[in-house]
Amino acid sequence: MILRFYGFVLSLLFFCLSLTAQVKLARVFTDHMVLQQQANVKLWGWTKPNEKLSVYSSWNKKQQTIKANSKGEWWVQLQTPKASFIEQEIRIKSASGEVKLQNILIGEVWLCSGQSNMEMPMKGFKSQPIWEANAAVLKSSNPNIRVYTVPRGSQLLPQDTSKTSFWKVAQPESIANFSATGYYFGRLLQEMLQVPIGLINCSYGGSVAEAWMSKQALQDFKDINIPQRQDSIKSPNRTATLLYNAMLKPIIPYAIKGCIWYQGESNYERPDQYESLFPAVVKQWREEWKQGDFPFYYAQIAPYNYAQLPPYRIGGKYNSAYIRDAQRKVEAKINNSAMAVLLDIGEENNIHPMHKEPVGTRLALLALAQTYGLKGFGYASPAVESTQISGSVITVKFKTAPNGLTSYSKELQQFEIAGTNKQYYPAKAIIQGSTVVVSSPMVKEPVAVRYAFKDFVVGELFSTEGLPLSSFRTDDF
Repeated sequence: MILRFYGFVLSLLFFCLSLTAQVKLARVFTDHMVLQQQANVKLWGWTKPNEKLSVYSSWNKKQQTIKANSKGEWWVQLQTPKASFIEQEIRIKSASGEVKLQNILIGEVWLCSGQSNMEMPMKGFKSQPIWEANAAVLKSSNPNIRVYTVPRGSQLLPQDTSKTSFWKVAQPESIANFSATGYYFGRLLQEMLQVPIGLINCSYGGSVAEAWMSKQALQDFKDINIPQRQDSIKSPNRTATLLYNAMLKPIIPYAIKGCIWYQGESNYERPDQYESLFPAVVKQWREEWKQGDFPFYYAQIAPYNYAQLPPYRIGGKYNSAYIRDAQRKVEAKINNSAMAVLLDIGEENNIHPMHKEPVGTRLALLALAQTYGLKGFGYASPAVESTQISGSVITVKFKTAPNGLTSYSKELQQFEIAGTNKQYYPAKAIIQGSTVVVSSPMVKEPVAVRYAFKDFVVGELFSTEGLPLSSFRTDDF
């Protein structure tokens, strides 16, 4: 009799738990999250087919009634107010259960994506540190910065939700394990804007750009293989569509302000293709988020000696300056985008440069100026505006350098010029305000100029605000 009673109690308990668990949210929605301010924020999840739900949001004290479809899928749009430090709550309730989301802030949300240099946490990788990160981690406690990391995953087909993860309030334990580039970006935004900042890290080390794209978006890239079977996959991060399916698709369309991107190392051998592939990434993401041309700021990869990686290819377009040049050129092709230059912080024998604070800061400067309209400071690296050939001299004029250029009193040594024979020779380069005058006794009739066009190099030319010039070339040979 007693056993039968306990059996009944356990059955009742399991029944109640199953009812409570009926209302589910996509895993990106948890306590402590940040919602994009002044936006139509979409929440979505699952319950019993055709079930009615009520959704309550504390900031406007409004309750909506919605109904799941025949598959049990439901979604709701919530209009958010201006950014606020007041903690908010959302309650989703049905006849079969209730879900509460607490300690929510309204602010600015940014997606942080790419490969290992975006994924690299503040604590660093094994025996690969982040410069001076320990002190930054120690001081990282800030209830107005929240972080969320999408767990690594790969799937053949698009998924409805990702693996389990949670939004976390910024403190040493959470920030030590979060993207260093993302954190430094968000920290400066929070300091300058004085609003809550939410950061979503969706990155995977070693990933190629096409791994973050859908099958449909890759239709024009006939030389990129779409996997058909699980047993054909050797490296998920280097296989088209898999990371999009498992990691990115499940968080679309969580409302964001914009995206920062640090990727390209794994595509360095295909610079010509990257000129069309990377814009296609941005185009697809913007179409799926349905938020228009949201800001997309990206880091140009840092110099590194790629010849030391298998299969040890040297010369030609295996020089990573070509992928940097592809990244430089696509800036003009992608509306509402800008590139942070990292030519001065690469490491010859480490593909994961330790200096991540400049990366996050330079991306944040772009956002603060171009997205948020702050003024009075330098935010963009100098970029080639025009070249003029006069006799044996090429004069290169640079834009976004209103206060001129500087090499910090060092002689410029990384300019080269070529004549009609297409052979480059070291050149003498002299700074004159926002121009550089380049010549060589070896080239009487120059036709092209290039700067720092090497696999590994340390940038030597900057704006007076300290932002480095990208490597570049004016030839197409």
